[in-house]
Amino acid sequence: MNKEELLLKLIEKVLESDGVNVPCEILATETGYEKYLDKKILVRTVTHHYTGHVTEVSGLSMTLDSAAWIPDEGRFHKFLIDPSNGDEVEPYNCPVTISLYAILDITEIPKLLTEVK
Repeated sequence: MNKEELLLKLIEKVLESDGVNVPCEILATETGYEKYLDKKILVRTVTHHYTGHVTEVSGLSMTLDSAAWIPDEGRFHKFLIDPSNGDEVEPYNCPVTISLYAILDITEIPKLLTEVK
């Protein structure tokens, strides 16, 4: 959605309502994380590190398929080159959803980790 379309939607909603209760989904249409859709990534959050394949990004969260919690990635540089260099891996058995507000940084990685290590 471009700026003009967003502005038109906002004006439309304000005219339809009393001007006070404009739905939040109109204001939060893009997060900046959409560029990671369908990518293999490492996400570092405030408390945990995850790897996974991004399947969905919404206004508040990101969903990862083939996800794993990484308690210890070992030497970070080596992990980014080849994630199998990680010291500890705890794969999820179903998709995981992460709050966008907890994300510190994201980077693409060459492969996903699916085995416990």
